[in-house]
Amino acid sequence: MTPTPLFFLLLLGLMGARATVDLRTAAAMAAGLCKTRPTDIVFIVDSSRSVRPSEFEQVKVFLAKVIEGLDVGPNATRVGVVNYASRVKSEVSLKTHRTKAGLIKAVTKIEPLSTGTMTGLAIQFALNVAFSESEGARVKSPDISKVAIIVTDGRPQDNVKEVALRARDAGIEIFAIGVGRVDMNTLKQMASDPLDDHVDYVESYSVIEKLTKKFQEAFCVSDLCATGDHDCEQVCISSPGSFKCACKAGFTLMDNGRSCSACSNAATDVVFLIDGSKSVRPENFELVKKWINQIVDKLDVSEAKAHVGLVQYSSSVRQEFPLGRFNNKKDLKDAVKKMAYMERGTMTGQALRYLTDNSFSAGGGARPGVAKVGIVFTDGRSQDYIGDAAKKAKEQGYKMYAVGVGNAVEDELKEIASEPTGEHYFYTADFKAMTQIAKKLQINICQEEDPYSMSKRIALLENKIV
Repeated sequence: MTPTPLFFLLLLGLMGARATVDLRTAAAMAAGLCKTRPTDIVFIVDSSRSVRPSEFEQVKVFLAKVIEGLDVGPNATRVGVVNYASRVKSEVSLKTHRTKAGLIKAVTKIEPLSTGTMTGLAIQFALNVAFSESEGARVKSPDISKVAIIVTDGRPQDNVKEVALRARDAGIEIFAIGVGRVDMNTLKQMASDPLDDHVDYVESYSVIEKLTKKFQEAFCVSDLCATGDHDCEQVCISSPGSFKCACKAGFTLMDNGRSCSACSNAATDVVFLIDGSKSVRPENFELVKKWINQIVDKLDVSEAKAHVGLVQYSSSVRQEFPLGRFNNKKDLKDAVKKMAYMERGTMTGQALRYLTDNSFSAGGGARPGVAKVGIVFTDGRSQDYIGDAAKKAKEQGYKMYAVGVGNAVEDELKEIASEPTGEHYFYTADFKAMTQIAKKLQINICQEEDPYSMSKRIALLENKIV
């Protein structure tokens, strides 16, 4: 479904040159790869006095962009908008607008109420009025989802826990988006389970647009293979709303169900070198740990095959655990989850020297004759020189991957990465996009046969020819 010219004009009117479109999502829509399942959606938007007029405009842009990704229609998705402060106002009912253009135009005209913050009252209004059949809601059915998306930036002046529970018990799925100084406990009291999927936080209204794609995808039933939203290494086979992985001829699907291997007996020593500097921030460090475990899931961890070590660095270097300490994925992933955040500086050069001098040494648990892989993660410019250490790692035959986020310097990443650099370095501006890097980063190492074994095979072949 191609975005309408009206949509672009309205966004430009609201935010000027800052208005952007998620091109990847738009392309998927245009190719017919995604349709939203039939849903009654009500946005419940806080416009209390703490929300500045310019910030409220940014909320409206967010609403418009989410709506643009929906399959709007009487038999598809219906959208309502509830505006609240000390009082509650129904801006758009589920029966008012049956076209996307009409909905977006109505959203641009909403004005802030600029008084208190009665979030509980707003939820009660949604439950009793906005989601009523008289306002356009459809009869409760397993085929029709009912969703409330609450956007707020403050602590409510009334109780939300009990009324949110009643709404959830009535079959309404609640997403809670908090901005700035919002009370996180309140968000958790309102949102549906699992909370990780239903509670979102952004530091300011200026970045609330980052959540657009999440909500477009939340209501999307797509061909995951066609959109590329899968982590199959070779072949993706579609099924409705899901997929399964397969391998090309000559390859075997590994235990993780996603990776393929042509090397049934390959052994690998893998060491993660993780930037724990203060610029990463605690919440992002948790995402980094999840990213590590995504990659661990793709490895064949065992006594005979993949061994994994973990090193964290900031102003100093700390080995979290050496190669070979954990020989099963469960214990290994549990150890990664327990890694404590160091903070402080970014001494990437020092960390690379530790990798070559210690992590991949026999004393560090490395196995002789086994392929060595280093995976370096950083979010900023190194405070020391990396050139000599990066060069040494590659000269010693280590396969080096470099992954950068945010303020990471791409020239430094390329200096660390093995050749061809295009296959060994990755960069993204947002920590939340690291999961895509985990899908792309493939560690395929085949154990080379020793010359004596190879010469024996050649001799056998020659004898057969004679």
